[in-house]
Amino acid sequence: MPMDADITMQQAGRLIEALSRADAYEHPTADISIVETHCAWVLLTGEYAYKIKKPVDFGFLDFSTLEKRHFYCAEEVRLNRRFAPAVYLDVVAVTGRPERPQMAGSGSVIEYAVRMRQFSSDGLLSQFAERQQLDASHIDQLVDQVADFHQSTARASADDPYGEAQRIHHWVSENFQHIRPSLRSAQRVAQLDGIQQGVEAERERIETLLAHRKRDGFIRECHGDLHLGNITLIDGRVTLFDCIEFNAELRWIDVFSDVAFLVMDLDDRHYRNYAFHFLNAYLQRSGDYQGLGVLRYYMVYRALVRAKVAMLRRQQAARDTALFGSADAEYSQYIQLAASYLAPDQPALLITCGLSGSGKSTVARQLSETSGMIQLRSDVERKRMSGLDAADKSRSGLDEGLYSASQTEKTYRHLAELATGVLQAGYSVIVDATFLQRRYRDVFRRLAEEHGVDFTIVHCVATDKELEQRIQARERKGRDPSEATLAVLNAQRKNQQPPDLDEASHVIRLDGEAINNPGSAWRRGR
Repeated sequence: MPMDADITMQQAGRLIEALSRADAYEHPTADISIVETHCAWVLLTGEYAYKIKKPVDFGFLDFSTLEKRHFYCAEEVRLNRRFAPAVYLDVVAVTGRPERPQMAGSGSVIEYAVRMRQFSSDGLLSQFAERQQLDASHIDQLVDQVADFHQSTARASADDPYGEAQRIHHWVSENFQHIRPSLRSAQRVAQLDGIQQGVEAERERIETLLAHRKRDGFIRECHGDLHLGNITLIDGRVTLFDCIEFNAELRWIDVFSDVAFLVMDLDDRHYRNYAFHFLNAYLQRSGDYQGLGVLRYYMVYRALVRAKVAMLRRQQAARDTALFGSADAEYSQYIQLAASYLAPDQPALLITCGLSGSGKSTVARQLSETSGMIQLRSDVERKRMSGLDAADKSRSGLDEGLYSASQTEKTYRHLAELATGVLQAGYSVIVDATFLQRRYRDVFRRLAEEHGVDFTIVHCVATDKELEQRIQARERKGRDPSEATLAVLNAQRKNQQPPDLDEASHVIRLDGEAINNPGSAWRRGR
């Protein structure tokens, strides 16, 4: 008999057992294995993987009827083909009898499955992270994938209900409602209460900004579940998959909610350097520095989501089992991470200073990753202000076009505005520019004083030979945002105003080996 809308988890479990036999499939199978999550089973058969949704209703996710499971299977294929069309094939019916089912058969339908091209779990970026094999090239590909997707995906209109501050906070608060009933320890309850109070305070702080984000078109049809376990390498290419299909409100979100999930996940896996590598590269691609104002709120939210999922997994496991213990430990890990985001470090303002080719951008990038800072690049922002991408060539002559005195003035003013926003969002910032004129350094020193934060000038120096070799090598590669030439370098040498004695208390000088390890020098300087 066909399964009705009230199928139990026990009945569904028996169906999965029956589908573990090779004769349930028309195609050859390998040893069939099962991957289970809190809301689905995935049957791995060799060439194909079949995902069957559990008959559960968590409120935010409702797969309680066959009709709903069929609908969301179709949605899963439709939405994930945006990222991985070669992986997501179609929706197939499970037919026959529950004890003798047939995948993609004919006759009475008893369940539905998403059919996918199977790929190795070894390629998951979460597995790369576990094996300590995640590297910068993976993060660079990830930036390209996410930034391009966010730019091209559909945008919510002002009349759409998605992205309203009240609705966003409903989903944040919903995590507490799911978690709290499962807590048995007074200490854990008090910890969750403290996080909830912090979240409420953060929401009040950013409520106006949330409204501006919706007004300015940053609510888009995103991935919604963007962590390393939902990203894989296929033929060497970073590929996103398994986006949110079960709830449109959790998919039509601020792009920075997607960004926050990745940043949080990298941080949780002890890849904080790559978290800031991704964040800075995404910001430089998108120019969406305003998003930093909501990042902390969304990072807390994403840690809470993972804590909730861990608790749901714990509820489905028998006590005193390894699954119960691992889920409980995972909950503790994520809840502590959420609490840490509500107690950020005191921000600081750094600027670089030095001739073209002196290593400023290398130092700024390394410091931003090792010390958790936002890097503002003058070369990137100067071009963005003129409608150019970072890699575009402006063909401007010396002291002309993009590099005229007036454009340089505008660029430093823009960098000061961006730095102000970064500091107000609670993040340290390093401004990567030549700062060869004293008046520009003074602007940023005063900015630090106004915000009550530490100010540091990272003075990068190199020999004439090193400067010239680096500029020539950069020109040959042709990929760097900088357009400095030897003629520019010669002009800088004549007109530079190195830091004066009265600036010495703010200056850290880096040359030689210190360029390759700026973090230790900066920490000593502080």
